[in-house]
Amino acid sequence: MNETHQDISRLRDEIRKAIVGKPEAIDLLLTALLAGGHVLIEDLPGLGKTTLARALAKALHANFARIQFTPDLMPADIVGTSVYRQSSGEFVWRPGPVFSNVLLADEINRATPRTQAALLEAMSEAQVSADGETRKLPDPFMVIATQNPIEHAGTYPLPESQLDRFMLRMSLGYPGIDHEREILSRFANHDPVDEVGVVLSSGQLGRAKASVQNVRVDDSLKNYILAIVTETRSHSRLIAGASPRGSLALYRASQAFGFLKGRDYVVPDDIKTVAVAVLSHRVIERAAIDSRGSQTPGQSTLTRIVEKIPVPV
Repeated sequence: MNETHQDISRLRDEIRKAIVGKPEAIDLLLTALLAGGHVLIEDLPGLGKTTLARALAKALHANFARIQFTPDLMPADIVGTSVYRQSSGEFVWRPGPVFSNVLLADEINRATPRTQAALLEAMSEAQVSADGETRKLPDPFMVIATQNPIEHAGTYPLPESQLDRFMLRMSLGYPGIDHEREILSRFANHDPVDEVGVVLSSGQLGRAKASVQNVRVDDSLKNYILAIVTETRSHSRLIAGASPRGSLALYRASQAFGFLKGRDYVVPDDIKTVAVAVLSHRVIERAAIDSRGSQTPGQSTLTRIVEKIPVPV
């Protein structure tokens, strides 16, 4: 596994050329990539969400597509549609931007629920059903969606079924003063992604993802994962806890994070590190539902749950 570890280490270093001072966020993004999951980034504008997605795609030499979600966006604008070709008298399938390796769904909560739902099948099964046919998406396929957690005017909160398709939710946050000074020095006159080179092929990424599936998880750690998830279902502050899909997501993310750290086995800290990002958007807090029916993040409750559950020795 040493060679695949080195491949992923090079990928991480290359993305860091464009994203300054956010190693934790990069590690979470790569965790989802290695585990075959999708990522929801909730943060304010201008903090590097789009740059992070573009840098990942460029380092992988992957096809990249960006969709700006708006209220008038239609499902066909995402998945594609059949177009009549007059010369042949036939309808020809024209694929939409979802047929890419890395899809940036920018401000996903600005589109209507009908349009948001166009991504459900793609995210769950890596395929699109339209015009009576089912078409496979390219491999790898990863959705990186963004939304502003503060601005609610003209937005449509993602339903639980859509949130559950994201392996993890993360944010970037403001950079420190020293890191922001470095950003000004390096990127004032050019695009940060220009510094990123191609370091990984689809074949190398495939081998790394296969290696992640072989990362060992001790039975005591499986019980630790189940204890955390079970606690979300009975906690007094939560109306709904994580589903078995959440348990599987935490298991796979822990494997990927352990691999990312150069190991072929999972330790308790791997689970603790990714648990909040994997589970917080899968629970509903009792006091977190506002008058509009949307939910505020459940990180604080998940953090307390993770701290409460005894770590296996």
